[in-house]
Amino acid sequence: MSKLFRNPIFCGLDTHDLDEAERLAKTLVPVVGGLKIGLEFFYAFGRSGYERIADTGVPIFLDLKLHDIPNTVAGGIRSLLSLQPAIMNVHASGGVEMMKRARDVVEEEGDGRPWLIGVTLLTSLDAGDIARLGVEGSPSDQVRRLAAAAQEAGLDGVVCSPQEVEVLRQDCGSDFKLIVPGIRMKGESADDQKRVMTPSDALVHGADILVISRPIIRAADPAAAVENILADLPPAA
Repeated sequence: MSKLFRNPIFCGLDTHDLDEAERLAKTLVPVVGGLKIGLEFFYAFGRSGYERIADTGVPIFLDLKLHDIPNTVAGGIRSLLSLQPAIMNVHASGGVEMMKRARDVVEEEGDGRPWLIGVTLLTSLDAGDIARLGVEGSPSDQVRRLAAAAQEAGLDGVVCSPQEVEVLRQDCGSDFKLIVPGIRMKGESADDQKRVMTPSDALVHGADILVISRPIIRAADPAAAVENILADLPPAA
């Protein structure tokens, strides 16, 4: 895990209530490694909503999954950099040139730049889903292809399901960042996720960052829920 963050847990702020999101952020600042702000939140509250959360001082993963022609994505990245996120992402399926252009813009920020991460295959998709899209091979095959493209483009790492962490760690080496959603506690419903794993198992396999939302924000005491997860992680985490 990077020394940039207190611990590997990033909690997603999946809420339509900005005041509740800010309250939750303040509650979680002392215990999480960071927070994730995604499309639902950003479309609802925009830059001003983002800034209210950022003002708590917590590192933020801005999870907007940009995917367009290279010039448009580069422009989007440039516009978002003023928010100073800790992590940003683009869809790796946008191609190597698109990812390279995004990387070039991020690198203009110098040493304080965010991680730029490529999204491989959404954790809501399984083998049947990708076959219907005309993708050959297993989900793991497709994730490996997209991770290789992201590494070729010079990105810092990828978003992948926990089931691909081990093989990507072997393929891409120890410095390539693996950001992992699809994290569920033992016995918990997978909801709309199809490729899931427990936090401890994901870290043992080589994950750097665990994106955990529902098990935390649905808890009666979210900060205690994070502390319980941390207590169950392997010592090296």
